Amino acid sequence: MIIQSFKFLKIIILNLVLLLFFFKTNGQSDNKINVGISLENNLVIGKHLFILSGQSNMVGLKLEESFTPIIEKKYSKENILIVKDAKGGQPIRRWYNKWKFDNNNLNDSIGNLYNSLINKVRKAIINKKIKTVTFIWMQGERDAREELADYYEKSLIGLYNQLTNDLNYKKINFLIGRISDFDLLNKKYKHWTRIRDIQVKVAESNKRFDWIDTDDLNDGVNKKGIKINNDLHYSVSGYKILGQRFAEKAIKMINSFK
Repeated sequence: MIIQSFKFLKIIILNLVLLLFFFKTNGQSDNKINVGISLENNLVIGKHLFILSGQSNMVGLKLEESFTPIIEKKYSKENILIVKDAKGGQPIRRWYNKWKFDNNNLNDSIGNLYNSLINKVRKAIINKKIKTVTFIWMQGERDAREELADYYEKSLIGLYNQLTNDLNYKKINFLIGRISDFDLLNKKYKHWTRIRDIQVKVAESNKRFDWIDTDDLNDGVNKKGIKINNDLHYSVSGYKILGQRFAEKAIKMINSFK
């Protein structure tokens, strides 16, 4: 009787161990990337994840007008995930959660917009297998206005590392939209060209990084029907081109790592 009970207990323990193993290997933590692997041919399978964030010029980008159609045409609708979370007029410190400055007035709301973004990403990837991840960033105008270029490079790289760590995925492509030619003389925003230069420097520092030019997107007619020239924000057609450039460069980056 004791022997039978012992055998029965061993069976229960074994089943519990197998059950725990199943959930560990097949379940997905809601904050980690689950990379899909085909056991038959060892090829990565799954969805292409695109994460877009930044301030007003990212807000103005209507994904459905140009970005999403190009991405869907390339990979098909069922094979992509697109997450966008942006807010106008915001400095990078609202995304980079390790940002510090001597002036306490600039240390408010550190990282809170990143929290909003990462929560959206986590919800989107639950129970999904991910093939590639591309992070698309359109921001920098506010930091140029506040003359915070000294902190921007560290923050931009830190933001990327923050995302790779939180998703536990080191192969994220990083695509930066360089701020436009709005103030090349640095009269209105004293650090405008410094921020531009930093964005290019960061984009060229890593084989998984790249950037797009936006200098020709802020002329024409804006969404209010007003004619603009070298404006802080982009024209109606400019935003369509912005989405197109982001999509085409993102695809090129993904192809380069096949």
